[in-house]
Amino acid sequence: MLTKLQNPWVGAVGGLLISVGLGALACVRALVPILEQSLVQVAPQAPEESKHRGWDFWTIEIENLSNALKEDRAKLRRQMEQVDLRSSRLAAEEKELAKVRIELEQLRAEIARQVTEIGVDEMKNLRMLAQTYSNLTPRAVMGVFKELDDATAVKILSLMKAEVVGPIFEEMAKAPTADGAMARRVAALSEKLRLMKNTRPAGSG
Repeated sequence: MLTKLQNPWVGAVGGLLISVGLGALACVRALVPILEQSLVQVAPQAPEESKHRGWDFWTIEIENLSNALKEDRAKLRRQMEQVDLRSSRLAAEEKELAKVRIELEQLRAEIARQVTEIGVDEMKNLRMLAQTYSNLTPRAVMGVFKELDDATAVKILSLMKAEVVGPIFEEMAKAPTADGAMARRVAALSEKLRLMKNTRPAGSG
């Protein structure tokens, strides 16, 4: 055994192995700090550090922006629904207004027809009254006219002949009144009668 250890080759090989071992140990010792630093750099950052650098801040901003867009879209949808509802209501109101307009036109036409009929009936009644009063004495007619308003009296007088109206006015003018009210009424009726005859169309009455 000692003879083998004294062999130069054995010594050389042993020295080589020792050198390689020491070199490897030195390399491992030198690589350990480098590996530790690499692991530190590759390791994920802590939440507080990420938050400090602002990454969570941008994620929150994007989420807020997305929520704001969703709210705006929902608000716009509600506004569009309200516009559609308002348009439908306006269309219904326009339809109702058109219906009311037609009913008003029909009512106006009916009123005009009734007024025409009333006018014709009134004229018949006035002619009958004028004929009746023409057969009375002027004093009797004066007594009737005291109870009539000027408008009705003028309508009746306008349908009576002038030779009948004259004596009636004469009787009214002579009526004894303290303040001359009857004479003033004769003047007023005469003026209204004149204006009425001037405004009547030619060939009427």
